[in-house]
Amino acid sequence: MSSIAPASQHGHASEKAYQWIKQKILANRWPDGAALKESDLSKEIGVSRTPVRDALRRLTLEGLVETIPNQGSRLKRWDSQDLEEIFGLRVVLESYGARMAATRVTEKELAELYALCDSMEGLVVEGVQSAEAKQQLTRLNERFHEAIMQAAHSHRLVALTGQVISFPLVYRTFETYDPAEIVRSMAHHRELIDAFTARDPVWAESVMRAHLSAGHQSTRRALKKTR
Repeated sequence: MSSIAPASQHGHASEKAYQWIKQKILANRWPDGAALKESDLSKEIGVSRTPVRDALRRLTLEGLVETIPNQGSRLKRWDSQDLEEIFGLRVVLESYGARMAATRVTEKELAELYALCDSMEGLVVEGVQSAEAKQQLTRLNERFHEAIMQAAHSHRLVALTGQVISFPLVYRTFETYDPAEIVRSMAHHRELIDAFTARDPVWAESVMRAHLSAGHQSTRRALKKTR
């Protein structure tokens, strides 16, 4: 019997490793520049080193990890210049995506956005106090932004935004938001959906710009605290 694992099994393990490592990065488990050793990660995740290597390669392409030949991988270090550049790109791409989504979003996609909004607002009403609740809110927020880009129905846009969205979310967990900022963020989400429902691209684009600009200030503040 062959000892080679089926391609589907390998793909599942790689995806598992990718999602596990990415979520730990987004939860700020490791400090900037921390070494990401394949052997340690494979034991903790419960997969072989090959899927971990694949996951680290994928995260390197997304810009969250640095892989140096003969030295291994480590969490990427960010500075204020990186932040300004990435947020500049994010504003351009996501605002354009919101504009496109306003005229292309389907009823099914609108329903998902409404459901995500309801879930986030429900968490806020209950009180986002614990680290687990804040991470859950962050994951829902990430999915909300991804859903808008998918609603633009542009493969190129999805590919481009995938390279720049994750980094701000590392620092933009709702742990850094004060109560007023969380309420404002939820209001922006709801207004974005209103703009999509109205099929108004100008409205959607302007709300997304305001939303990202507000998030930029919080992210900048969080980055300074880590320095």
